[in-house]
Amino acid sequence: MTTHTTGTSSVKRHTAQQHWAGGLMIFAAVTLMLSGVLDIFRGIMGIAEDDIFVATRNYVFEFDLTGWGWIHLALGAVAVIVSLGLFQSAMWARVAGVAIAGLIVIANFLSLPQYPVWSVVMIAFSAFVIWALCVVKPDRAEDR
Repeated sequence: MTTHTTGTSSVKRHTAQQHWAGGLMIFAAVTLMLSGVLDIFRGIMGIAEDDIFVATRNYVFEFDLTGWGWIHLALGAVAVIVSLGLFQSAMWARVAGVAIAGLIVIANFLSLPQYPVWSVVMIAFSAFVIWALCVVKPDRAEDR
């Protein structure tokens, strides 16, 4: 007859890991939603050609301010939609979340000259989203 002495501690550890993973998923969802909403606002400002943005010359990745506005508006809208999927812990949303956060990083890097401080903040937000979505392990409820 064999006795299992680690059964209770294994269940407690698994429950703690589930709470940790759930917390990271919610963190990623909220952060991606914030990034998306802020990117939408940034896009609207760019489309309206607001004078908040700095006009620089001789930048390798030079786009029209209205063009940047549409890019940020589209990325923000997709980020908000994906964040709603993250609240449901959908696997497609995790994959799409990493992809859209990566695109937000690239877009903000390329638009650094127009608004440098804001671009760095958005890059940091997106980096946190990528980190949180990559370290969360899927729930293995079916393995129990």
